[in-house]
Amino acid sequence: MDTDQNFHKNILDNLNEGIFFVDTERRITYWSKGAEHLTGHEEKDVLGKKCADILFCVNALGHRECDGRCLLENPLFDGQIHEKEFFLHHKEGYRTPVLVRSMPYRNANGKVIGAIEILIDNSPKSDVMQQIEALQKMVLLDPLTSLGNRGYGEKMISSKLAELQRHISTFGMLFIDIDHFKQINDKHGHNVGDRVLKMIAKTIMNNVRPFDAVCRWGGEEFIALILNVSDDQLRQIAEKIRILIEQSSFWIDADIIRVTVSVGATLALPGDTPESLVKRADELLYQSKAGGRNRVAVL
Repeated sequence: MDTDQNFHKNILDNLNEGIFFVDTERRITYWSKGAEHLTGHEEKDVLGKKCADILFCVNALGHRECDGRCLLENPLFDGQIHEKEFFLHHKEGYRTPVLVRSMPYRNANGKVIGAIEILIDNSPKSDVMQQIEALQKMVLLDPLTSLGNRGYGEKMISSKLAELQRHISTFGMLFIDIDHFKQINDKHGHNVGDRVLKMIAKTIMNNVRPFDAVCRWGGEEFIALILNVSDDQLRQIAEKIRILIEQSSFWIDADIIRVTVSVGATLALPGDTPESLVKRADELLYQSKAGGRNRVAVL
């Protein structure tokens, strides 16, 4: 690599955004440090491979963007810049929202010889880190998932219900349970089960808003408090999270580890107590389980 190439590589490697280049066959020819950080994949593991084999991008409906002409192919055909929001697949299995911008890569004669893709992290990282630090100080952090623990969840439910009684804001609750989680532990061991819990926690936290609250309620159960939503919006958020979890996975030797979740979703009502709200969400969760799992029940 000559001096100019080293100079430009050093600049790109010091950007927060993930940046990579592909040739006309969509094979990766450059992979920045930002791309390593955002995806978990090191440069040595991706060079020469197609981006579709690394990122597994899906949209909010869970449809793979790599099937058919993807965003990265468009500049190769029309020479234009394209931009879209996706959910990429981290090496640890979870889904991260990103803004993807692709543009043509030209040689000195102006011929398109590849494409450049920029990955911009759309998850609320700084807000999440502040929340984690605050929870650590209050001993309300679940050490495995870095979410709030049950004590934190109980405090947040009481606080948001008090705001609801004062007509300050509405909120909904998602009660989320991993389907057949015991089978994962029995077949692969608790270390793999722990990785699944962390994958689910990251996917949920990365795909709610900074002012929403998420906790590990216990075992394989999670609760999310979604603020300022209608019942239709709550259903949409619940379905998005369910779909993204279904599309999350990681490999253990020759086995791919993939799970689904069942969700009970309900809006808090003015007369609710913490007990009545959790009970209603829990009953809806079991409606989802009884209906076949990997689904959302809303009331």
